[in-house]
Amino acid sequence: MKLVNIGFGNMVNADKIISVVSPESAPIKRIIQDSKEKGMLIDATHGRRTRAVIITDSDHIVLSYLQTETVANRLENGNNFIDEGAMENE
Repeated sequence: MKLVNIGFGNMVNADKIISVVSPESAPIKRIIQDSKEKGMLIDATHGRRTRAVIITDSDHIVLSYLQTETVANRLENGNNFIDEGAMENE
């Protein structure tokens, strides 16, 4: 399992991410509100402004203060991945 850093030491399983989107549009705001009501919202902003919304294959919604481009670059480049298997061997 590869974990990607989404800020403040918070990690998300990179294999489970479906999309990373901006929180500005009305449909995304509705998705955030619906997931909050269902208890599927994970707020990893630490009180900061939400700049990226991460949608997972388990219908969890993760809010991050990092910009969408930053999260996408971390996913694409892989340099911010943490390999859980390597952590278990230590």
